[in-house]
Amino acid sequence: MSVSTKVNLLPEVEGFLSQSPFASFVGGKNFPAASGDLVATMDPGSGDKIGDIHDLSSAEIDQAVDIANDAFPAWSAMSQSDRSAILLKLADAVEQRKPIIAQIEALEAGKIEAQAAGDVQNFADTLRYFVKLSDGVETRTKLDSPGHDAWTYKQPWGACAFIFPWNFPFLLIGWGISPALAAGNTVVIKPAEDTSLSAIYLAQLAKEVGVPDGVINVVTGRGATAGAALTGNAKIKRMSFTGSPEVGQLVGEACGRNLVPVKLELGGKGAAVIFDDVDVEATAEALVGAITFHSGQVCCDATRWIIHEDIYDEFVQHCKDKMQNIQIGHPLDPNSQMGPVVNPKQCERVLGYQQKGKADGAECIFGGGPATVVGFDGNYVKPALLAGTMDNIAAREEIFGPVAFLAKFKTEAEAIAMANDTEYGLANSVWTKDNDRAGRVAEAMVAGNSWINAHNVFAQGVPYGGVNKSGMGGGVLSIETLMDYYRSTSVVRPL
Repeated sequence: MSVSTKVNLLPEVEGFLSQSPFASFVGGKNFPAASGDLVATMDPGSGDKIGDIHDLSSAEIDQAVDIANDAFPAWSAMSQSDRSAILLKLADAVEQRKPIIAQIEALEAGKIEAQAAGDVQNFADTLRYFVKLSDGVETRTKLDSPGHDAWTYKQPWGACAFIFPWNFPFLLIGWGISPALAAGNTVVIKPAEDTSLSAIYLAQLAKEVGVPDGVINVVTGRGATAGAALTGNAKIKRMSFTGSPEVGQLVGEACGRNLVPVKLELGGKGAAVIFDDVDVEATAEALVGAITFHSGQVCCDATRWIIHEDIYDEFVQHCKDKMQNIQIGHPLDPNSQMGPVVNPKQCERVLGYQQKGKADGAECIFGGGPATVVGFDGNYVKPALLAGTMDNIAAREEIFGPVAFLAKFKTEAEAIAMANDTEYGLANSVWTKDNDRAGRVAEAMVAGNSWINAHNVFAQGVPYGGVNKSGMGGGVLSIETLMDYYRSTSVVRPL
């Protein structure tokens, strides 16, 4: 471990990091790569190496899937109350270890530590939510079929696979595996190679609190090898992938060849439509907060701000005032409000799109370029506001950084057309004091999610997913997601 000495770590975190190189955790024990091949994990805030993770081979991924399937019969046969008790114990343990997990997450993902703590709490809350939902599921449902005694019977699928991205590693694991586990499935988790440590910590913690071996498995390695092997394994019963549309297409193709049901939660290019009756300063503050949250590395973020022409200049000025006061720093610095992007490649992407946008005719009306943080050689960029026409490359392609593209509109119909002029369809928002207009515009925007006078709202019980290039098979945080992890059998007896 070579984490910067300018970072203060909890003793428990230092102890955990001393395990490097980190093996995968499968079947309740460390599961190293036989080849000894490793992938470095870096602190994006300092550029220092945190440790190494093992890079599993395709055969080792297949072995992990077999172990998860072997553990399935006993886990699924367990009574709902006993299974729920184990999962609630895990939720409690995660909550109790929140400072430890949050610091691991902040260190490897470049996430502000307080925000990482919120993600850890979200994991615990999500697991409890799905346990409560599963406790109320009626597995047998009587059917009205004249001349027949008929019913449906719901039961879990088996080993379910999950591939998670680097922007919200721990929170998304909670969103993904909680319904699967609560329904009685076992899981194989493939975290991003940049952010595998919190997943490994979770698997070790699950073992500690009594989750049976093989129920929660973490496999590590590169996406092109370990990830591809997992998506191509015909023995998985369901697949969930969160990441880019380009990789999502490959995952969908691989699952299609094996007829494995797949859920794809992909990228976005969200719009915020801002009418002239809003509280201009408050709305500017909310959207600046959204675009700088986790350095803009949020797939459902509002990255296209469509602003009524009558308030455009005032709105822009307030945005500038808010942005120039954003404190950029290391994620473990309590004074930091925005940390680094996750790696040098992502830094180049964000800075490159700023240049491409300007070359394509956009005006940079605020910020942009690399940022300097004294004492740390990390992947820091300044938030930026670009403006122009919506056919600009920076308005059409996902940047995944703290960059918003601004444009004016005159009429409601024009604003809706501008919002819908995209290949994506994940999440948009409308900002107005007129409730009738808010509902009308929210329903007219083509996306899986529309928010009113807010952005990035994830309420339990409300489905969340995308359409078009943003994915398929959503329903996160709702009963629909839980029911995805039961298969249904029709039973019929002629009378």
